[in-house]
Amino acid sequence: MRKCIITQGSHGDTPSSMSWLDLENTAQAELTSEDAAHPIESALKPGQGPGWRAAEPGRQTIRLLFDTPLRVKRVHLVFCEEEQARTQEFLLRWSSDGRTYRDIVRQQYTFGPPANTREIEEYAVDLAGVAGLELTISPNISGGPACASLAELRLA
Repeated sequence: MRKCIITQGSHGDTPSSMSWLDLENTAQAELTSEDAAHPIESALKPGQGPGWRAAEPGRQTIRLLFDTPLRVKRVHLVFCEEEQARTQEFLLRWSSDGRTYRDIVRQQYTFGPPANTREIEEYAVDLAGVAGLELTISPNISGGPACASLAELRLA
């Protein structure tokens, strides 16, 4: 996986039968922050680790830039929070040129451990010529300290 730390402001089928893309070998990851114990690779390969986590609190961005533009038909995201009750928001966007981005979805939800600790988002899309995908996570919209995290990110 090729990756680099960036600054803020830089810019059909059933899930079980999906042929998920090999994101580690087809994309470069740009990240605003990364905890060394929770690298982005573990979110891109489910079951291979704890998922990605930011090194510091606050809004974070994960950007995947693809080696060659591709067609995306499904986006699968999983977020987990087992310690802190909070309302999180994420914005998922895509680009055909790697510079200008268009919104796919903006979503908010509330974690309430111990009962509500996991959020799974699945989106059927039909995006052709995707050069980049950007996920911005605001881990606590009320402004309290919280580190963004992502358990899984898969594309088909």
